[in-house]
Amino acid sequence: MKVIATRLPGAVVIEPQVFGDARGFFYESYNEAKYREAGIDRRFVQSNVSRSARGVLRGLHYQWPNPQGKLVSVLEGEVYDVAVDIRRGSPTFGQSVGVMLTAENHRHFWIPEGFAHGFCVVSEFATFAYQCTALYDPRADAGIRWNDAALGIDWPIGEPLLSDKDGKAPLLADVPAERLPAYTA
Repeated sequence: MKVIATRLPGAVVIEPQVFGDARGFFYESYNEAKYREAGIDRRFVQSNVSRSARGVLRGLHYQWPNPQGKLVSVLEGEVYDVAVDIRRGSPTFGQSVGVMLTAENHRHFWIPEGFAHGFCVVSEFATFAYQCTALYDPRADAGIRWNDAALGIDWPIGEPLLSDKDGKAPLLADVPAERLPAYTA
């Protein structure tokens, strides 16, 4: 397993070792001991799968309080996946990083607690899998507008298909401080 740091401390890309031959391939999608060695010492309590069509954009989502860390990957298709640091007082507050996750590259992306997360589908369809460190909490469910200019996200699609909730999400600057996690060094 190879761990690739991003420009946002804590958010990392994981490339598993893939074993393949004429029959197909095998890789470990998660190994607690290896992830702990890589600095991701978390317990996952919920696992989700979604399928979306080309042009669908989901996000930017987070929970506060009761934040979720997410380990995400793509089982079918391709997505552009984004993490945004929304921790008040963080040196990288409001900064984002995006990575391509595909069924072919087998990459996983770790989005720590305190980050907002979103993705858009760039293939015909994508099946997206993610493990979470906290259960979904509808009272803590929150979001930030996908196209907030202050975030500078260069989405690879111009006019995405959005849920009503995502289309009406506030700009980061409009989110009350108490609705954002605090940075702890």
